[in-house]
Amino acid sequence: MAGRALFLDRDGVINHEVGYLHRAEDVRFVDGIFPLCRTAQSLGYRLIVVTNQSGIARGYYTTGQFDELMAWMRLEFEREGIALDAVYHCPYHPEHGVGEFRREHEDRKPGAGMLRRGAAAFGLELEESVMVGDRCSDIAAANTAGLRQAFLIAGTEEHGCSGEYLAVETLAEVRSWLIENPD
Repeated sequence: MAGRALFLDRDGVINHEVGYLHRAEDVRFVDGIFPLCRTAQSLGYRLIVVTNQSGIARGYYTTGQFDELMAWMRLEFEREGIALDAVYHCPYHPEHGVGEFRREHEDRKPGAGMLRRGAAAFGLELEESVMVGDRCSDIAAANTAGLRQAFLIAGTEEHGCSGEYLAVETLAEVRSWLIENPD
């Protein structure tokens, strides 16, 4: 079987959205994230975080602060028996970025750059991979990359999104889908 990944947006999927998260003390994990990731791992999925981080672009926090927070989050996952294979982030914003961070970039979702980077790094088949997001930009990135399935967690996009996806209320629904669709 070719390599495949469960691509996860961070804010709103792994942790509750708090607005420009950059401190461990502000992290509240979304219910079901650890069981979802354990199940995905057991089914042979790589676990790859793909997250826009316009807070870096805007100067609200640094790349170093982002890296420190992600190191802490990785440890929390390890305590749950889960290894995140990669964390990709896009620190650019075309309008609100400051200095070198004010630009468009293929990694910025809805671009599929981070998904393609993961595929190249791990020898993944994107058409066998899955994405969980909470914004239309996540769905667009998944669709552009040709992923097998994209999931949109309810709550952020009240009018839905264009493109192909399954709307879900909880991460447990994504976990069930993975179990019911092992191949």
